[in-house]
Amino acid sequence: MNDELITGKILKIHGWPDGRIIGLAKQAAATLNDSGLDRESILARLDAVRTEPGPFLADSVLADLARECIRLAKKDEPSDDALRERPLDYPIWGREQIDPAAIAQMDNSMRLPVTVAGALMPDAHVGYGLPIGGVLATDNAVIPYAVGVDIACRMRLSIYEVSPHLLGQKKSAFENSLWEQTAFGMGAKWTGSKKADHEVLDDNAWFATAQLRTLKDTAMNQLGTSGTGNHFVEWGAFRLHEEMFGLAPGEYLALLSHSGSRGVGAKIADRYSRLAMEKHPELDKAVRHLAWLSLDSEEGQEYWLAMELAGRFASANHAIIHQRVARAVGLREAAVVENHHNFAWREQLPDGRTVIVHRKGATPASQGTLGVIPGSMGDAGYVVRGRGVSDSLESASHGAGRQMSRKTAINSISKSSRDEYLKERGVTLLGGGLDESPQAYKPIDSVISAQHDLVDVIGKFTPRIVRMADEPGDI
Repeated sequence: MNDELITGKILKIHGWPDGRIIGLAKQAAATLNDSGLDRESILARLDAVRTEPGPFLADSVLADLARECIRLAKKDEPSDDALRERPLDYPIWGREQIDPAAIAQMDNSMRLPVTVAGALMPDAHVGYGLPIGGVLATDNAVIPYAVGVDIACRMRLSIYEVSPHLLGQKKSAFENSLWEQTAFGMGAKWTGSKKADHEVLDDNAWFATAQLRTLKDTAMNQLGTSGTGNHFVEWGAFRLHEEMFGLAPGEYLALLSHSGSRGVGAKIADRYSRLAMEKHPELDKAVRHLAWLSLDSEEGQEYWLAMELAGRFASANHAIIHQRVARAVGLREAAVVENHHNFAWREQLPDGRTVIVHRKGATPASQGTLGVIPGSMGDAGYVVRGRGVSDSLESASHGAGRQMSRKTAINSISKSSRDEYLKERGVTLLGGGLDESPQAYKPIDSVISAQHDLVDVIGKFTPRIVRMADEPGDI
Protein backbone atom coordinates (compact mmCIF):
# COMPACT_ATOMS: atom_id res chain seq x y z
CA MET A 1 0.00 0.00 0.00
CA ASN A 2 1.21 3.50 -0.91
CA ASP A 3 0.59 6.30 1.62
CA GLU A 4 0.21 8.93 -1.13
CA LEU A 5 -3.53 8.80 -1.79
CA ILE A 6 -4.80 10.31 -5.00
CA THR A 7 -7.31 13.03 -4.20
CA GLY A 8 -9.87 14.78 -6.37
CA LYS A 9 -7.60 17.82 -6.43
CA ILE A 10 -4.72 15.78 -7.85
CA LEU A 11 -7.02 14.28 -10.48
CA LYS A 12 -8.25 17.74 -11.52
CA ILE A 13 -4.65 18.91 -11.90
CA HIS A 14 -4.21 15.98 -14.30
CA GLY A 15 -7.21 17.06 -16.38
CA TRP A 16 -10.03 14.99 -14.91
CA PRO A 17 -13.39 16.87 -15.06
CA ASP A 18 -15.86 17.40 -12.23
CA GLY A 19 -18.76 15.05 -11.86
CA ARG A 20 -19.37 11.35 -11.33
CA ILE A 21 -16.26 10.45 -13.29
CA ILE A 22 -13.89 11.94 -10.73
CA GLY A 23 -15.50 9.91 -7.96
CA LEU A 24 -15.09 6.72 -10.01
CA ALA A 25 -11.46 7.64 -10.74
CA LYS A 26 -10.83 8.15 -7.01
CA GLN A 27 -12.37 4.78 -6.17
CA ALA A 28 -10.27 3.04 -8.80
CA ALA A 29 -7.15 4.87 -7.63
CA ALA A 30 -7.75 3.75 -4.04
CA THR A 31 -8.08 0.11 -5.11
CA LEU A 32 -4.94 0.33 -7.24
CA ASN A 33 -3.16 1.98 -4.32
CA ASP A 34 -4.14 -0.93 -2.06
CA SER A 35 -2.62 -3.30 -4.60
CA GLY A 36 0.76 -1.60 -4.15
CA LEU A 37 1.03 0.59 -7.23
CA ASP A 38 2.85 3.91 -6.82
CA ARG A 39 1.12 7.21 -7.55
CA GLU A 40 2.67 7.78 -10.97
CA SER A 41 1.73 4.29 -12.11
CA ILE A 42 -1.84 4.77 -10.90
CA LEU A 43 -2.19 8.09 -12.72
CA ALA A 44 -0.77 6.51 -15.87
CA ARG A 45 -3.28 3.64 -15.63
CA LEU A 46 -6.17 6.06 -15.17
CA ASP A 47 -5.01 8.11 -18.16
CA ALA A 48 -4.89 4.93 -20.25
CA VAL A 49 -8.55 4.28 -19.39
CA ARG A 50 -9.50 7.82 -20.35
CA THR A 51 -7.59 7.59 -23.66
CA GLU A 52 -8.95 4.19 -24.78
CA PRO A 53 -11.65 2.91 -22.41
CA GLY A 54 -12.88 -0.07 -24.47
CA PRO A 55 -10.23 -2.63 -23.44
CA PHE A 56 -10.83 -1.82 -19.75
CA LEU A 57 -14.46 -2.98 -19.85
CA ALA A 58 -13.09 -6.39 -18.85
CA ASP A 59 -11.09 -4.99 -15.90
CA SER A 60 -12.91 -5.54 -12.60
CA VAL A 61 -11.28 -2.46 -11.03
CA LEU A 62 -11.57 -0.06 -13.95
CA ALA A 63 -14.72 -1.18 -15.82
CA ASP A 64 -17.10 1.37 -14.23
CA LEU A 65 -14.66 4.19 -14.91
CA ALA A 66 -14.24 2.98 -18.50
CA ARG A 67 -18.01 3.01 -19.10
CA GLU A 68 -18.28 6.54 -17.74
CA CYS A 69 -15.40 7.65 -19.99
CA ILE A 70 -17.22 6.20 -22.99
CA ARG A 71 -20.46 7.92 -21.98
CA LEU A 72 -18.82 11.34 -21.61
CA ALA A 73 -16.80 11.03 -24.83
CA LYS A 74 -19.79 9.89 -26.88
CA LYS A 75 -20.46 12.15 -29.82
CA ASP A 76 -23.97 12.85 -31.04
CA GLU A 77 -24.56 10.35 -33.83
CA PRO A 78 -26.15 11.83 -36.94
CA SER A 79 -29.84 11.04 -37.07
CA ASP A 80 -29.79 11.00 -40.88
CA ASP A 81 -29.41 7.40 -42.04
CA ALA A 82 -29.93 8.33 -45.69
CA LEU A 83 -27.84 6.33 -48.15
CA ARG A 84 -25.56 7.92 -50.71
CA GLU A 85 -27.33 8.46 -54.01
CA ARG A 86 -24.63 6.41 -55.79
CA PRO A 87 -22.31 3.75 -54.37
CA LEU A 88 -18.64 4.54 -53.95
CA ASP A 89 -16.48 2.88 -56.60
CA TYR A 90 -14.83 -0.40 -55.59
CA PRO A 91 -12.83 -3.10 -57.39
CA ILE A 92 -14.10 -6.61 -58.13
CA TRP A 93 -11.93 -9.66 -58.67
CA GLY A 94 -13.38 -12.48 -60.80
CA ARG A 95 -16.51 -10.54 -61.77
CA GLU A 96 -17.52 -13.14 -64.36
CA GLN A 97 -17.82 -15.76 -61.58
CA ILE A 98 -20.01 -13.64 -59.29
CA ASP A 99 -23.82 -13.65 -59.13
CA PRO A 100 -25.23 -10.19 -59.99
CA ALA A 101 -27.25 -10.31 -56.75
CA ALA A 102 -24.01 -10.39 -54.73
CA ILE A 103 -22.70 -7.39 -56.67
CA ALA A 104 -25.98 -5.58 -55.97
CA GLN A 105 -25.52 -6.26 -52.26
CA MET A 106 -22.01 -4.87 -52.39
CA ASP A 107 -23.28 -1.80 -54.28
CA ASN A 108 -25.74 -1.17 -51.46
CA SER A 109 -23.05 -1.51 -48.80
CA MET A 110 -21.01 1.13 -50.63
CA ARG A 111 -23.91 3.57 -50.23
CA LEU A 112 -23.81 3.53 -46.42
CA PRO A 113 -22.93 6.92 -44.92
CA VAL A 114 -20.17 5.29 -42.80
CA THR A 115 -18.52 3.46 -45.71
CA VAL A 116 -15.06 4.60 -46.79
CA ALA A 117 -13.88 1.87 -49.19
CA GLY A 118 -14.63 -1.69 -50.26
CA ALA A 119 -13.66 -4.63 -52.45
CA LEU A 120 -15.28 -7.85 -53.67
CA MET A 121 -13.41 -11.15 -53.83
CA PRO A 122 -13.84 -13.81 -56.56
CA ASP A 123 -15.61 -16.30 -54.26
CA ALA A 124 -18.39 -13.77 -53.56
CA HIS A 125 -22.00 -14.88 -53.23
CA VAL A 126 -25.13 -13.54 -51.54
CA GLY A 127 -25.15 -13.21 -47.76
CA TYR A 128 -27.05 -11.17 -45.17
CA GLY A 129 -26.32 -7.49 -45.75
CA LEU A 130 -22.74 -7.70 -46.96
CA PRO A 131 -22.13 -10.51 -49.48
CA ILE A 132 -19.87 -13.37 -48.49
CA GLY A 133 -16.52 -12.39 -50.00
CA GLY A 134 -17.16 -8.70 -49.31
CA VAL A 135 -14.58 -6.41 -47.71
CA LEU A 136 -15.84 -3.14 -46.25
CA ALA A 137 -13.95 -0.28 -44.60
CA THR A 138 -15.95 2.10 -42.39
CA ASP A 139 -15.25 5.27 -40.45
CA ASN A 140 -15.25 4.63 -36.68
CA ALA A 141 -18.16 2.20 -36.94
CA VAL A 142 -18.52 -1.57 -36.70
CA ILE A 143 -21.28 -3.50 -38.49
CA PRO A 144 -22.06 -6.79 -36.71
CA TYR A 145 -23.58 -8.40 -39.82
CA ALA A 146 -20.57 -7.35 -41.90
CA VAL A 147 -18.45 -9.42 -39.51
CA GLY A 148 -20.94 -12.24 -39.79
CA VAL A 149 -23.06 -14.47 -37.56
CA ASP A 150 -20.19 -16.93 -37.08
CA ILE A 151 -17.73 -14.43 -35.61
CA ALA A 152 -14.11 -15.45 -36.20
CA CYS A 153 -14.93 -18.33 -38.51
CA ARG A 154 -11.39 -19.35 -39.40
CA MET A 155 -8.94 -21.86 -40.84
CA ARG A 156 -6.11 -23.84 -39.26
CA LEU A 157 -3.64 -26.07 -41.11
CA SER A 158 -1.23 -28.24 -39.12
CA ILE A 159 1.69 -29.80 -41.00
CA TYR A 160 3.37 -33.01 -39.78
CA GLU A 161 6.87 -34.01 -40.78
CA VAL A 162 5.77 -37.43 -42.06
CA SER A 163 4.58 -38.78 -45.41
CA PRO A 164 0.87 -38.61 -46.30
CA HIS A 165 1.20 -42.25 -47.37
CA LEU A 166 0.41 -43.00 -43.71
CA LEU A 167 -3.22 -42.20 -44.52
CA GLY A 168 -3.40 -45.25 -46.76
CA GLN A 169 -1.33 -47.47 -44.51
CA LYS A 170 -3.35 -46.75 -41.35
CA LYS A 171 -6.64 -45.53 -42.79
CA SER A 172 -8.87 -46.89 -40.02
CA ALA A 173 -6.76 -45.19 -37.33
CA PHE A 174 -7.02 -41.82 -39.08
CA GLU A 175 -10.76 -42.26 -39.65
CA ASN A 176 -11.26 -43.15 -35.99
CA SER A 177 -9.31 -40.09 -34.90
CA LEU A 178 -11.93 -37.94 -36.65
CA TRP A 179 -14.94 -39.95 -35.51
CA GLU A 180 -13.83 -40.07 -31.87
CA GLN A 181 -12.00 -36.77 -31.33
CA THR A 182 -14.34 -34.35 -33.11
CA ALA A 183 -17.93 -33.32 -32.38
CA PHE A 184 -20.14 -31.67 -35.03
CA GLY A 185 -23.58 -30.09 -35.03
CA MET A 186 -25.51 -27.09 -33.80
CA GLY A 187 -25.73 -28.38 -30.22
CA ALA A 188 -22.48 -30.35 -30.22
CA LYS A 189 -20.64 -30.32 -26.90
CA TRP A 190 -18.25 -32.39 -24.84
CA THR A 191 -19.17 -33.79 -21.43
CA GLY A 192 -17.38 -35.52 -18.57
CA SER A 193 -13.75 -36.42 -19.12
CA LYS A 194 -13.97 -35.33 -22.78
CA LYS A 195 -14.59 -31.71 -21.77
CA ALA A 196 -11.71 -29.54 -22.94
CA ASP A 197 -9.74 -26.95 -21.00
CA HIS A 198 -7.82 -23.94 -22.30
CA GLU A 199 -6.54 -20.65 -20.92
CA VAL A 200 -9.15 -18.79 -22.98
CA LEU A 201 -11.73 -19.86 -20.38
CA ASP A 202 -9.84 -17.79 -17.79
CA ASP A 203 -10.01 -14.63 -19.93
CA ASN A 204 -11.25 -11.64 -17.89
CA ALA A 205 -13.39 -10.52 -20.83
CA TRP A 206 -16.00 -13.19 -19.95
CA PHE A 207 -16.97 -10.90 -17.05
CA ALA A 208 -17.14 -7.63 -19.02
CA THR A 209 -20.87 -7.76 -19.82
CA ALA A 210 -23.94 -9.57 -18.56
CA GLN A 211 -24.22 -11.46 -21.85
CA LEU A 212 -20.62 -12.67 -21.83
CA ARG A 213 -21.04 -13.94 -18.27
CA THR A 214 -23.91 -16.13 -19.46
CA LEU A 215 -21.92 -17.32 -22.49
CA LYS A 216 -18.99 -18.70 -20.53
CA ASP A 217 -20.86 -21.95 -19.85
CA THR A 218 -21.58 -22.25 -23.58
CA ALA A 219 -17.87 -21.76 -24.25
CA MET A 220 -16.88 -24.40 -21.70
CA ASN A 221 -19.25 -26.96 -23.22
CA GLN A 222 -18.48 -26.25 -26.88
CA LEU A 223 -14.70 -25.79 -26.71
CA GLY A 224 -13.13 -28.20 -29.19
CA THR A 225 -16.28 -28.72 -31.30
CA SER A 226 -17.41 -27.78 -34.80
CA GLY A 227 -20.67 -26.54 -36.27
CA THR A 228 -22.79 -27.60 -39.23
CA GLY A 229 -22.78 -26.53 -42.89
CA ASN A 230 -19.34 -26.05 -44.38
CA HIS A 231 -17.37 -26.67 -41.17
CA PHE A 232 -14.96 -29.58 -41.40
CA VAL A 233 -11.88 -31.33 -40.02
CA GLU A 234 -9.92 -33.30 -42.61
CA TRP A 235 -6.72 -35.22 -43.10
CA GLY A 236 -4.85 -34.76 -46.37
CA ALA A 237 -1.61 -34.33 -48.27
CA PHE A 238 0.14 -30.98 -48.27
CA ARG A 239 2.61 -30.06 -51.03
CA LEU A 240 4.96 -27.27 -49.88
CA HIS A 241 6.38 -25.37 -52.85
CA GLU A 242 9.27 -23.57 -51.16
CA GLU A 243 11.46 -23.89 -48.09
CA MET A 244 9.49 -22.61 -45.10
CA PHE A 245 8.75 -23.39 -41.44
CA GLY A 246 12.11 -25.13 -41.27
CA LEU A 247 10.78 -27.67 -43.79
CA ALA A 248 12.15 -28.46 -47.24
CA PRO A 249 9.84 -28.34 -50.28
CA GLY A 250 7.95 -31.60 -50.58
CA GLU A 251 4.85 -33.52 -49.56
CA TYR A 252 3.69 -33.82 -45.96
CA LEU A 253 0.76 -35.15 -43.98
CA ALA A 254 -1.53 -32.32 -42.83
CA LEU A 255 -4.73 -31.65 -40.88
CA LEU A 256 -7.06 -28.85 -41.95
CA SER A 257 -10.04 -27.44 -40.02
CA HIS A 258 -12.72 -24.83 -40.68
CA SER A 259 -15.04 -23.56 -37.94
CA GLY A 260 -15.66 -20.53 -35.75
CA SER A 261 -16.86 -19.36 -32.36
CA ARG A 262 -19.92 -21.62 -32.21
CA GLY A 263 -22.85 -20.54 -29.99
CA VAL A 264 -20.73 -17.83 -28.39
CA GLY A 265 -20.30 -15.87 -31.60
CA ALA A 266 -23.85 -16.51 -32.80
CA LYS A 267 -25.40 -15.05 -29.66
CA ILE A 268 -23.07 -12.04 -29.65
CA ALA A 269 -23.92 -11.39 -33.30
CA ASP A 270 -27.65 -11.69 -32.67
CA ARG A 271 -27.66 -9.28 -29.70
CA TYR A 272 -25.56 -6.54 -31.24
CA SER A 273 -27.13 -6.79 -34.70
CA ARG A 274 -30.51 -6.15 -33.06
CA LEU A 275 -29.09 -3.22 -31.08
CA ALA A 276 -27.60 -1.75 -34.25
CA MET A 277 -30.92 -2.03 -36.10
CA GLU A 278 -32.74 -0.39 -33.20
CA LYS A 279 -30.33 2.54 -33.38
CA HIS A 280 -31.03 3.03 -37.10
CA PRO A 281 -34.81 2.56 -37.50
CA GLU A 282 -34.90 4.81 -40.57
CA LEU A 283 -32.24 2.88 -42.46
CA ASP A 284 -33.41 1.67 -45.87
CA LYS A 285 -34.79 -1.88 -45.67
CA ALA A 286 -32.39 -2.99 -48.41
CA VAL A 287 -29.49 -2.50 -45.99
CA ARG A 288 -31.15 -3.04 -42.62
CA HIS A 289 -28.71 -5.87 -41.88
CA LEU A 290 -25.85 -3.40 -42.33
CA ALA A 291 -26.89 -1.22 -39.39
CA TRP A 292 -23.79 -0.09 -37.52
CA LEU A 293 -22.60 0.74 -34.03
CA SER A 294 -20.42 3.77 -33.47
CA LEU A 295 -17.15 2.94 -31.73
CA ASP A 296 -17.73 6.04 -29.62
CA SER A 297 -20.74 4.29 -28.07
CA GLU A 298 -20.84 1.87 -25.16
CA GLU A 299 -22.59 -0.73 -27.33
CA GLY A 300 -19.92 -0.39 -30.01
CA GLN A 301 -17.11 -0.85 -27.50
CA GLU A 302 -18.91 -3.82 -25.93
CA TYR A 303 -19.35 -5.50 -29.31
CA TRP A 304 -15.69 -4.92 -30.19
CA LEU A 305 -14.52 -6.48 -26.92
CA ALA A 306 -16.95 -9.41 -27.36
CA MET A 307 -15.89 -9.92 -31.00
CA GLU A 308 -12.22 -10.09 -30.03
CA LEU A 309 -13.01 -12.56 -27.23
CA ALA A 310 -14.94 -14.70 -29.74
CA GLY A 311 -11.83 -14.59 -31.93
CA ARG A 312 -9.64 -15.91 -29.13
CA PHE A 313 -12.21 -18.58 -28.35
CA ALA A 314 -12.38 -19.68 -32.01
CA SER A 315 -8.60 -19.94 -32.14
CA ALA A 316 -8.60 -22.06 -28.98
CA ASN A 317 -11.33 -24.23 -30.50
CA HIS A 318 -9.10 -25.13 -33.44
CA ALA A 319 -6.06 -25.67 -31.23
CA ILE A 320 -7.98 -28.19 -29.08
CA ILE A 321 -9.35 -30.02 -32.12
CA HIS A 322 -5.91 -30.37 -33.72
CA GLN A 323 -4.29 -31.39 -30.46
CA ARG A 324 -6.83 -34.15 -29.82
CA VAL A 325 -7.00 -35.52 -33.35
CA ALA A 326 -3.21 -35.57 -33.80
CA ARG A 327 -2.62 -37.12 -30.39
CA ALA A 328 -4.98 -39.97 -31.30
CA VAL A 329 -2.60 -41.02 -34.11
CA GLY A 330 0.61 -40.17 -32.24
CA LEU A 331 1.63 -37.07 -34.20
CA ARG A 332 3.08 -33.70 -33.22
CA GLU A 333 2.77 -30.72 -35.58
CA ALA A 334 5.85 -29.21 -37.21
CA ALA A 335 4.16 -26.02 -38.42
CA VAL A 336 0.81 -24.20 -38.31
CA VAL A 337 -0.91 -21.67 -40.59
CA GLU A 338 -4.17 -20.09 -39.41
CA ASN A 339 -6.37 -17.07 -40.03
CA HIS A 340 -9.80 -15.54 -39.35
CA HIS A 341 -12.06 -14.77 -42.31
CA ASN A 342 -15.14 -13.34 -40.50
CA PHE A 343 -13.81 -10.46 -38.43
CA ALA A 344 -13.13 -6.73 -38.22
CA TRP A 345 -9.77 -5.04 -37.75
CA ARG A 346 -8.52 -1.49 -37.17
CA GLU A 347 -6.25 -0.78 -40.14
CA GLN A 348 -4.75 2.16 -42.00
CA LEU A 349 -5.50 3.15 -45.57
CA PRO A 350 -2.63 4.36 -47.80
CA ASP A 351 -3.71 7.97 -47.11
CA GLY A 352 -3.13 7.44 -43.38
CA ARG A 353 -6.78 7.25 -42.29
CA THR A 354 -7.59 4.64 -39.62
CA VAL A 355 -10.64 2.61 -40.60
CA ILE A 356 -12.51 -0.50 -39.51
CA VAL A 357 -12.01 -3.22 -42.14
CA HIS A 358 -14.72 -5.89 -42.13
CA ARG A 359 -13.82 -9.13 -43.91
CA LYS A 360 -16.93 -11.27 -44.24
CA GLY A 361 -15.68 -14.42 -45.88
CA ALA A 362 -12.37 -12.86 -46.87
CA THR A 363 -8.79 -13.70 -45.91
CA PRO A 364 -6.33 -11.07 -44.62
CA ALA A 365 -3.59 -10.69 -47.26
CA SER A 366 -1.24 -7.96 -46.11
CA GLN A 367 2.36 -8.14 -47.34
CA GLY A 368 3.87 -11.45 -46.21
CA THR A 369 0.81 -12.62 -44.23
CA LEU A 370 0.02 -16.33 -44.60
CA GLY A 371 -3.51 -17.64 -44.99
CA VAL A 372 -5.48 -20.72 -46.00
CA ILE A 373 -8.03 -20.72 -48.84
CA PRO A 374 -9.87 -24.08 -48.92
CA GLY A 375 -11.77 -25.63 -51.82
CA SER A 376 -14.58 -28.12 -51.10
CA MET A 377 -14.82 -31.55 -49.49
CA GLY A 378 -13.52 -32.99 -52.77
CA ASP A 379 -11.15 -30.31 -54.02
CA ALA A 380 -7.80 -28.84 -53.10
CA GLY A 381 -7.15 -25.86 -50.87
CA TYR A 382 -4.19 -23.49 -50.89
CA VAL A 383 -1.80 -21.84 -48.46
CA VAL A 384 -1.12 -18.34 -49.71
CA ARG A 385 1.12 -15.40 -48.87
CA GLY A 386 -0.39 -11.94 -49.15
CA ARG A 387 0.99 -9.28 -51.48
CA GLY A 388 -0.49 -6.34 -49.58
CA VAL A 389 -2.54 -4.90 -52.45
CA SER A 390 -4.19 -1.74 -51.14
CA ASP A 391 -7.05 -1.76 -53.70
CA SER A 392 -8.30 -5.03 -52.20
CA LEU A 393 -7.92 -3.63 -48.67
CA GLU A 394 -5.15 -6.23 -48.38
CA SER A 395 -7.61 -9.11 -48.69
CA ALA A 396 -8.19 -12.31 -50.68
CA SER A 397 -10.99 -14.87 -50.99
CA HIS A 398 -11.81 -17.18 -48.09
CA GLY A 399 -12.59 -20.23 -50.21
CA ALA A 400 -14.07 -21.34 -53.51
CA GLY A 401 -17.45 -19.74 -52.83
CA ARG A 402 -20.86 -21.24 -53.55
CA GLN A 403 -22.29 -21.33 -57.05
CA MET A 404 -25.50 -23.01 -55.85
CA SER A 405 -27.65 -22.18 -52.83
CA ARG A 406 -28.03 -24.95 -50.28
CA LYS A 407 -31.63 -25.59 -51.39
CA THR A 408 -30.63 -25.78 -55.06
CA ALA A 409 -27.79 -28.16 -54.27
CA ILE A 410 -30.04 -30.51 -52.28
CA ASN A 411 -32.63 -30.53 -55.05
CA SER A 412 -30.24 -30.94 -57.98
CA ILE A 413 -27.26 -33.03 -56.80
CA SER A 414 -27.81 -36.71 -56.14
CA LYS A 415 -25.97 -38.61 -53.43
CA SER A 416 -24.61 -40.99 -56.07
CA SER A 417 -23.16 -38.17 -58.20
CA ARG A 418 -21.56 -36.56 -55.14
CA ASP A 419 -20.10 -39.87 -53.98
CA GLU A 420 -18.78 -40.65 -57.46
CA TYR A 421 -17.06 -37.24 -57.55
CA LEU A 422 -15.36 -38.01 -54.23
CA LYS A 423 -14.43 -41.56 -55.22
CA GLU A 424 -12.70 -40.35 -58.40
CA ARG A 425 -10.52 -38.10 -56.25
CA GLY A 426 -9.79 -40.64 -53.55
CA VAL A 427 -11.72 -38.81 -50.81
CA THR A 428 -13.45 -40.61 -47.93
CA LEU A 429 -16.34 -38.62 -46.46
CA LEU A 430 -17.48 -39.07 -42.86
CA GLY A 431 -20.85 -37.37 -42.49
CA GLY A 432 -21.57 -34.39 -44.75
CA GLY A 433 -24.78 -33.19 -46.38
CA LEU A 434 -25.67 -32.86 -50.06
CA ASP A 435 -25.76 -29.08 -49.61
CA GLU A 436 -21.98 -29.25 -49.22
CA SER A 437 -21.37 -31.33 -52.35
CA PRO A 438 -18.30 -30.23 -54.33
CA GLN A 439 -20.52 -29.46 -57.33
CA ALA A 440 -22.22 -26.71 -55.28
CA TYR A 441 -18.97 -24.71 -55.25
CA LYS A 442 -17.08 -22.68 -57.82
CA PRO A 443 -13.92 -24.31 -59.24
CA ILE A 444 -11.25 -23.41 -56.70
CA ASP A 445 -8.50 -23.10 -59.32
CA SER A 446 -10.52 -20.46 -61.20
CA VAL A 447 -11.00 -18.53 -57.97
CA ILE A 448 -7.29 -18.69 -57.15
CA SER A 449 -6.38 -17.64 -60.71
CA ALA A 450 -8.69 -14.62 -60.48
CA GLN A 451 -6.68 -13.24 -57.55
CA HIS A 452 -3.14 -14.03 -58.71
CA ASP A 453 -2.20 -10.39 -58.10
CA LEU A 454 -3.38 -10.52 -54.46
CA VAL A 455 -1.57 -13.61 -53.19
CA ASP A 456 1.24 -16.01 -53.99
CA VAL A 457 0.51 -19.73 -53.60
CA ILE A 458 3.12 -21.44 -51.41
CA GLY A 459 1.44 -24.81 -50.91
CA LYS A 460 -1.47 -27.04 -51.90
CA PHE A 461 -3.61 -29.19 -49.60
CA THR A 462 -5.45 -32.20 -51.06
CA PRO A 463 -8.18 -33.72 -48.83
CA ARG A 464 -8.23 -37.47 -48.22
CA ILE A 465 -10.45 -38.15 -45.16
CA VAL A 466 -13.09 -35.50 -44.50
CA ARG A 467 -15.28 -35.21 -41.40
CA MET A 468 -18.32 -32.92 -41.49
CA ALA A 469 -21.67 -32.69 -39.71
CA ASP A 470 -23.89 -35.66 -40.44
CA GLU A 471 -26.64 -35.62 -43.03
CA PRO A 472 -29.61 -33.67 -41.58
CA GLY A 473 -31.71 -36.84 -41.30
CA ASP A 474 -28.99 -38.61 -39.33
CA ILE A 475 -28.36 -35.99 -36.63
